[in-house]
Parts: sequence; C-alpha cells; structure tokens
Amino acid sequence: MLVMIDEPDTSVFLDAGRTCPTLTHSAQITMPELVMAWGRGWAVSRGVPGPVEVQGGFRADVGRPGHRVRYVLHTWDTDLLEALDRQVTAPGTWIKVSGCATDLRGALSTRWTMESSGYLMTAQFTVGAVEPPSPYETRVATDGEVVVATVVDATGTAAASGRLAPAGKCGVIDQVETSPAHRRRGLGTTVMRALSDHAARNELATGILVATEDGRRLYRALGWTVQSEIAVAYVRED
Repeated sequence: MLVMIDEPDTSVFLDAGRTCPTLTHSAQITMPELVMAWGRGWAVSRGVPGPVEVQGGFRADVGRPGHRVRYVLHTWDTDLLEALDRQVTAPGTWIKVSGCATDLRGALSTRWTMESSGYLMTAQFTVGAVEPPSPYETRVATDGEVVVATVVDATGTAAASGRLAPAGKCGVIDQVETSPAHRRRGLGTTVMRALSDHAARNELATGILVATEDGRRLYRALGWTVQSEIAVAYVRED
C-alpha cells in the first residue's frame, strides 16, 4: 500500500476482517517502509542494535530493564499475534502494532499488559528554525549520527530537547521533552523547528515519529499527520 502525501483517509490498512481505520500520508512510501524506517532511526537514537526483520515487521533487542526486546508489526493478523503469544514468553518483551488496541488485546493472552497507544506521524521537513522567547537560547549539536536540539535557559540549563536520527531519506524525531517548569512557552515547537530545519538542510525529506496522546496535539499543530494508532502490550518484568 502506498500512503499519499497530506491526504488522510480512513481506509483500513490491516487485513483479517478488522475494522480500525489507519490514516495515511507521504508520497511514495508504503506503510511497511515507514515502520521499518522508524525502527532504524529509533535504534540509532537510542544507541541499541538495529532492527532485525521478522514476519510482518521487525524485532529490536533493546536490552534494558523492563524492556528487553520489542516486536513492531506493520502487517499482521490474529494468527500471527497468537503465534507470537505462544513463542514469546520472556518478561520484558513488548509488542507494538500498527492498529487498534482492542484488536491487539483480543489476540493476546492475559499475561500481556496493555500500555497507552502511540500515534505514528509523518511530515515533510522544511527549512525554517524559530528563535525561542528571551532569555532562552537554542543549541544544535551532533552525537554521532544523531542531531540533538536543546533549548537552554539563562543559566545554560536544558529546558527542552529533542533528537533526530537518519533512516535513509527519512529522519526520525525522538525524545522531545520539555521540563515541567518551562512548559507552555513554545519551547517544544522551537525544538521541532530546529530539528526540521537541520533535516531539510541535510536532504532528509520525510519526518517520522511516534507520539503520545499529549504530543499528538503539538505535532498536528505543526503540520504532522497521523498515519496509524500504534497499539502496545508487554509482559511485566518483576
């Protein structure tokens, strides 16, 4: 399936009789390509091994307490999820799928705990950084392949930050955060504009991120389009 640029619709991407809509975007990129690019960029940003292709998506070995391994699926049906449920039993395992939480919950056994859904979003990168309000200052630096945009206050303390990691011609935005004491001042927007500007100047075309519910509102205001709900479940690690 090709997802079309800036033309969200309610076509159903997933098969197997499910009825949850997936919104679409972005010229000449398929949903599988979009999800795989996000996985590659996320791994670069987090400093973990790159994703390994599996049926319907990828596996990433995260190797952190409570989050040992994740499976991210762009194409799946109930049979595939039930097979994963039988085969993947280790605590600290996560499954994320492009689709609705109710469908994921219905396909998994009760040992899986549901987490809040995210939202796969895309935008075309554009040149045009913005200055933060006084007395804040924006700093852009590199950390290996990763670009880090940080807004600092008058003391030089980080007030907001975000990361950009390359994935082919795509760029993955990750870990955009604003400290509680500095919120509602447009600093998240400043970070996003700085990262978009850097990406566009370095010939990255399409931005990809997975947003929380709160983040989705900010990103939509900045022109990002929701492609799909990302449903999430995990096995607890005590």
